[in-house]
Amino acid sequence: MITLHHLNQSRSFRILWLLEEIKEPYQLKCYYRDSTTHLAPESLKNIHPLGKSPVIEWQGKVIAESGAIVELLIQKLAPHLAPDINDTAYTDYLQWIHFAESSAMVPFLLKMFNAIEMKHGTKLAFLEDYAQVEFDKVFGFLNDYLKNKKFLVGDRLTGADFMMGFGLHGLVHNMGQGEHYPHIQSYVEHLALLPSWKAAEKIEKDSLILILRDKK
Repeated sequence: MITLHHLNQSRSFRILWLLEEIKEPYQLKCYYRDSTTHLAPESLKNIHPLGKSPVIEWQGKVIAESGAIVELLIQKLAPHLAPDINDTAYTDYLQWIHFAESSAMVPFLLKMFNAIEMKHGTKLAFLEDYAQVEFDKVFGFLNDYLKNKKFLVGDRLTGADFMMGFGLHGLVHNMGQGEHYPHIQSYVEHLALLPSWKAAEKIEKDSLILILRDKK
């Protein structure tokens, strides 16, 4: 059985959502960010030296990196969530899978961290201007691409959506950017209606409620 080591408010949501979608039996072990530092707990380093999540244990292997986990689980357990390798859509699929952690994630994180620094009085010169230019370029491109689309590849849910959905949900709901990117917002709202997304959200919420109770 798959064991998912899941950190709240992290990329691990991608894997929780995917496991709920493919309905593969799994064991969930939850970890929670430090309320002050917002960092993952040291106990995650007992699973993987980097102490990051997601991490899965499966078939005698400890596997990190959400992109690798998504591709592996889909290849072995849910091939219907990817185009056939000989399909012309497969190229688009691969590009969006990797776009999520490369082109999209860098400006997303820069923008988020810059906002935190400026809130605490840090003066930013080059970095904020650079982050804004990249942010507008990347998410403007993605917003245009998503016009009249419910999914990234074709007319169906694929691994590309599992990779991109997490970050775009944060862009809309945590960063308040939905009004600037209406097509991204529509895409995120559609994903949030999927039963597997709702199930993953409920699991994460319920597990957090339990840990807070235990701390009282």
